[in-house]
Parts: sequence; structure tokens; C-alpha cells
Amino acid sequence: MISDTINGVSLRMNTSKDLFSPGGLDLGTRAMLEVRPVEAGEKVLDLGCGAGWVGIYASKIAGDKNVVMCDVNESCVAFSNQNAALNGVSPRIVLSDGFLGLDETGFHVIYSNPPYQTDFKVAKHFIEKGFNRLVIGGKMVMVVKRRAWYENKLKAIFGGCRIFEKYGYFVFIAEKRSMTYAGKKK
Repeated sequence: MISDTINGVSLRMNTSKDLFSPGGLDLGTRAMLEVRPVEAGEKVLDLGCGAGWVGIYASKIAGDKNVVMCDVNESCVAFSNQNAALNGVSPRIVLSDGFLGLDETGFHVIYSNPPYQTDFKVAKHFIEKGFNRLVIGGKMVMVVKRRAWYENKLKAIFGGCRIFEKYGYFVFIAEKRSMTYAGKKK
């Protein structure tokens, strides 16, 4: 059992050595949530939820009915369900490979600490498909260790992004301002 506090919200979590950051909340996720905290009433997607830190925190702020969590890993979904119950919340938790098994749209904010891959395939899917799931004014919030590729990709799709450095990570916030990718405007 691990305990931690994010922006004044206390959480208790069970984890496993097989999950990302088994020792507790990783600094990247902490940086992301400190830079862009969840706001009451927002519809939130925790994309790649792992043990559930972001989505469970979001449920305590935005309310269960406003939070969706997903992960491609069955063990992550199982731990997220256990941890949601442990923290007295019940967001919707879905087994999904990115957006492939997720039908929800209309998100105000999508949070993601994407897996690091040299080909950026997963991150590309998250950014391009995430854009389509946001409302106008909605935000994609990502935390990563690499800057250049994410900055270029977010600018190409969203038309720009804000970048913050915290705890050795880059936190990107990109806002959806139109219904089409920035590169496709005429």
C-alpha cells in the first residue's frame, strides 16, 4: 500500500512490480498534475492509466461520472479498479489500446504520461486521436522526457502548445481551437 497527496488530495494505492512506477507516484505524473490540476466538473480522460493515480485523483475533483480511465494492459485495469474502490470513487475504467476500444468523446482534458518509444507510434496515436475526442477549448496534457518531437507534433496538430519544465520533465498543454488539425486548415 502506497499513500501520497496530489494538490491536497490524499490517495492510497496498491501497485505491483509489473506496473509502471511500482514504488509510487512518479515525478512526471506529479509534475503534470501540479502544472495543470483537474478542475471541478471537467470531463477527464486518463489515457494509459496504469495503477490509476491520475483518474482516481480526477474523480475526487471532477466527480466519477466525468472521468474515464483506459489502459491496454489488463493488469493496469484491474489495479485501477481496485484502487478506485480503495479510494471510494468509481470512474469508468476501460481496457483499450489507446482510443481503439474507447467510444467516448467530448473531453475537456486528456492527461497522458505516454510510454517512451523511439518510433513515437503510441504518442502519435494519442495526440492525433486525442485531438478528435476533445471539445473546442479542450486540452491535451502530456508529460515526457523528450521535448523536440512532442513540441513539433503538438504544434502540427493543435497549432501550438505551452511547455513547462518541472522535476526534469516537460509538461505540454495543447488546446483544441478548431475542428481540424492545424496543418489541414485552408
